[in-house]
Amino acid sequence: MCRRIGVLNYKGGTGKTTTVVNLGAGLASRGARVLCVDLDAQGSLATCLGAHFTYSLAHLLLGQAEPQACTVQARENLDLIASDSSLLQAEGEMWRMNDSQAAYQLLTSKLRGLEDSYDYVIVDFSPSASILSEGGLRYVRELIVPVSMSYMSLVVTRQVIETLRNVSSVPGHHVRLYLIVPTLYSARLRQDREVLGILQRYFADKVAEPIRTNVRITEAPSHFMTIYEYSPQSTGAADYERLTERVLRDG
Repeated sequence: MCRRIGVLNYKGGTGKTTTVVNLGAGLASRGARVLCVDLDAQGSLATCLGAHFTYSLAHLLLGQAEPQACTVQARENLDLIASDSSLLQAEGEMWRMNDSQAAYQLLTSKLRGLEDSYDYVIVDFSPSASILSEGGLRYVRELIVPVSMSYMSLVVTRQVIETLRNVSSVPGHHVRLYLIVPTLYSARLRQDREVLGILQRYFADKVAEPIRTNVRITEAPSHFMTIYEYSPQSTGAADYERLTERVLRDG
């Protein structure tokens, strides 16, 4: 059965897209069939992977292309439905739909049929709330929340949890908090240790091992590489391999 996992935080700079790229690549390297879907008009996912595309998620949502035409291979076992600024037009059309529930269900209806080809669909959410993000939350069944080591990130995480409760209260739509992934972590910094402790106190075993601060992780996207390709011996690669193993184990 295909696992539908969203990666979401309403705060930018938490390593959200980095987590999608490297978790997706990690799963693919172990033989899983993975589809990554970009819900952000900035289109960072295709940029990070150096993927070229003709048809984007906007074309899919607007009925201008079939799902298979919008899907491109980024790596072996790793496919992508990319986004760019045209996604804003698609979201505008969703707002103008007379039926709000149909708008929320549009993403699910467009992706239906692709899932049989994949073991994982990983959705990269925009950091801002939108009608498409709402639709994404109704599509995924599990949510990973990357949290950088700042007290403001804790506030935003509470907002994400409240959003989850609201979505899960809609009949037929159940998405669960799967993992909190601490990012940009340095054990040398007291604030980082304190924030990690708070997360572990409130979320217990839902808190994954931290992704440590590592310059190689920040450099890899500029070379259109995953961390495994750019610096396979780095602590960043080791941390994302550990996250990948946990996701596989929990499957």
